[in-house]
Amino acid sequence: MCILYIVNMTTTRTIAHNTIYQIIGKIFSTALGLLALGMMTRYLGQEKFGWYITTMAFLQFIGIMIDFGLIPVTSQMMSEPDHDKTKLFKNLLGFRFVTAIIFLALAPAIALFFPYNAEIKIAIAISTITFLSVAINQVLLGFFQTRLKMHIQAIGENIGRIVLVIGLWLVIKQQMDFISVMWIVVLNSVAYTAFLLLSAKKYTPISFGFDWSIWKSIMTKMWPIAISIIFNVIYLKGDTVLLSIFKTQAEVGLYGAAYRVIDIFSQTAMMIMGVMLPLMAYNWSRDIKDHFKKYYQMSFDILMLLAVPILVASIILAEKIILLVGGIKFVGATPILQILSLAVFGLYLGAVFGHTAVAIDKQKQTMWIYISDSIITLTGYLIFIPLYGMYGAAWMTVFSELYAGILLWFVIKKHTKEKLKLNTFGKIIFASLVMGATLLYLKQLNIIVLAIIGIVVYGLILILTKGISKQTISEIISIKKDV
Repeated sequence: MCILYIVNMTTTRTIAHNTIYQIIGKIFSTALGLLALGMMTRYLGQEKFGWYITTMAFLQFIGIMIDFGLIPVTSQMMSEPDHDKTKLFKNLLGFRFVTAIIFLALAPAIALFFPYNAEIKIAIAISTITFLSVAINQVLLGFFQTRLKMHIQAIGENIGRIVLVIGLWLVIKQQMDFISVMWIVVLNSVAYTAFLLLSAKKYTPISFGFDWSIWKSIMTKMWPIAISIIFNVIYLKGDTVLLSIFKTQAEVGLYGAAYRVIDIFSQTAMMIMGVMLPLMAYNWSRDIKDHFKKYYQMSFDILMLLAVPILVASIILAEKIILLVGGIKFVGATPILQILSLAVFGLYLGAVFGHTAVAIDKQKQTMWIYISDSIITLTGYLIFIPLYGMYGAAWMTVFSELYAGILLWFVIKKHTKEKLKLNTFGKIIFASLVMGATLLYLKQLNIIVLAIIGIVVYGLILILTKGISKQTISEIISIKKDV
């Protein structure tokens, strides 16, 4: 019993430290990302920034379709006792590389049939390198998630962002063209992937495996997620792609500036669930229900701890955020950011319950949610984007995220028979509202000052209401060596 307690404390502390490293890394990478975004928006202006958003949205549409859910699949398979881990990892890399090369090679050819200018089509061809790097990263991130070594991902992301900022500075200094900006974006991804590959070599040999029996196992695990993702991409990136067809590139630029802020929030959710997924999968696959329940509840509480204050703060401070990110030329994106902030809550719900579905191997049972969501949302995009432009796109995005998040919650509840406790959630809502009232009262202050005040007020209210227990805090900050 004592050994079990020590193992449990050790695991919890490892998760906590792993999460802290990621949060610290994410703070720096977010700051660098916002700096890079501000440099791009100010240098390119609305229309050319629209070119950038269109390029990335087009390739993300292709890239997500060939995602196949390999990050959660890698985490799940590497956490199960069925395969030799080294052999499995090599085959995951081989599978990812081959499928990415085949599908990404088609992207520039498909782009020729779209009503884009020459610069956008050239940028799409160049940026396939970026998405090949992203594809390889999917397997590497799943590998590091399983080993609870996500600080490596945080370091790699920051290296890429440093390359991006320095590269953009040189481009701006030399007054280079749009295509040069896209080459710097490529360099950012290549640097990130190179660091992850070199780091992974310390833990396992790096090479491609082509064992058909393992590939069949990968595809068996993957296909329900892959089908879900193919439909998922329709409502995730269909808005920007359709907006780029029906409306001007300047409007795409405004929408993209607001959406980039939301993208930063979504990365945080996926980062945290990347830590939790292998732990839920490990305990579920071995029928250790008490520990599964603990990590499931922890996942919900942590993500709601972020989702609710992000929603409140983004609505109140939207104009200041847009001015910080894009400058006065992009102030028209303010109401779009306020609308899209509502999607954050649904996105975070979807992150919790979507990853949990993978952990308990119930991907097939959630497919209908993504399929129905994509059909409804695509219909909405086709109706409302031609009529209302970026406002129609934004409201349909809110619908799609909330629809998926809420229905996934019900499906997971049915299959796990676990009922989430909502007492902490209630305290999170109360703390967020107090924080929101404070920000509203002090709205005239600088956004950096407001961010600090908001964090302090939110944290204090949570501590006073015992939304965060002293035991959890002491366990997280403990630096004692594991016994």
